[in-house]
Amino acid sequence: MSEMTLAELVAIIRECAGDSDVADLDGDVLDVTFEDLGYDSLAMLEAAGQTQRRYAVTLVDDAVVEARTPREFLSLVNGELTRVA
Repeated sequence: MSEMTLAELVAIIRECAGDSDVADLDGDVLDVTFEDLGYDSLAMLEAAGQTQRRYAVTLVDDAVVEARTPREFLSLVNGELTRVA
């Protein structure tokens, strides 16, 4: 896969942590923090694990926790995809 999209990230988050009671992931959420979306660092570490398995990339836990928004998470994953390509 050449690039992870927001739709793919949302699908993984829903699979790992379920739908948020706080915010709608179908809206414009690229720059909304995961905390404001209702997802804590544990949920994002689970999503990162699933992302690593699906996309065959290695993500450092500290970097995942520091990715506070979907845009930052996608940048992290897509940077790794570019690096390993």
